[in-house]
Amino acid sequence: MKKIWLILIIIILAGGGWHYYQKQQAQKSVITYSEVRPEYGTLRDIIQATGTVDPQNRLEIIPPINGRVDQVLVQEGALVKAGEVLAVMSSTDRAALLDAASTQGEAKVNYWAEVYKPTPILAPIAGRVIVRSIEPGQTVNSSTKLFTLADTLIVKAQIDETDIGKIAVGQQTLITLDAYPQVQISGKVNRISYESKTINNVTIYEVEIRPEQVPAIFRSGMSANIEIIRLQKDRALLLPDSAITQAGGNTSVLLKTPSGQQRVNIKIGLTQNGQTEIVSGLQETDIVLAVERGSGARRGNNTGSSSPFGGPVRRR
Repeated sequence: MKKIWLILIIIILAGGGWHYYQKQQAQKSVITYSEVRPEYGTLRDIIQATGTVDPQNRLEIIPPINGRVDQVLVQEGALVKAGEVLAVMSSTDRAALLDAASTQGEAKVNYWAEVYKPTPILAPIAGRVIVRSIEPGQTVNSSTKLFTLADTLIVKAQIDETDIGKIAVGQQTLITLDAYPQVQISGKVNRISYESKTINNVTIYEVEIRPEQVPAIFRSGMSANIEIIRLQKDRALLLPDSAITQAGGNTSVLLKTPSGQQRVNIKIGLTQNGQTEIVSGLQETDIVLAVERGSGARRGNNTGSSSPFGGPVRRR
């Protein structure tokens, strides 16, 4: 009798377990959707890089003679013209003569100062004084660095060799500085180096980027983050990747229709940051059904990186 009861209990438990399993499977098979609409937006194909702010041409000015600085006429940060007087100095002999004349009265000093002319220090190029290394009364020689001039501050970006073939002179760029992350500066690729460098066992090429307008916040040596824009579409029809299915060589979406649902093949373009460009097959007024995460249906692969603009586009 006990054996019969034991068998009955086992049968009841097994039946309950099977019923629970069937219920769970039924719940898993229920597909839930969210509705999304294609929207117009801006889509960019970019290459990201880091770099530094540097002078395009950097020139250190040294005195033509040994002597003493009489006057310094510019401050750091000043914009100067080619040929502008930056400082005035006396040769060693002139300085000694004026020192001796000072014991004989002001008239003697004025006389010898007029007879023995000082030496002006001129700016050889137009640019900005980024370093001033001297003060009046300082003794200098022919190896003393008086000033450093920079004609134009640019950004020198380090580009990995795997990306250098995608860079071209004239491409638009966006620059942000670590010191001023909220400020975005527009620029263009100005020059691409022909010679590589190896940094940490990585082959890189230097790319010069010229800002459209050099902002006052630029300082030589600042760290910069650069986006080089290979392609920009200001009015692209975009759809979330999660709403797109790729299966059997076709790319499709599930449309909501008055009669229910309809799967429609589409053609896609660029993909970036979870958004894919719809080249054809959809309109802005269409309603697309996207399978929600955790729903019972198995979706095909999300959009890949095919592009009608010349090969695959790497997502970043």
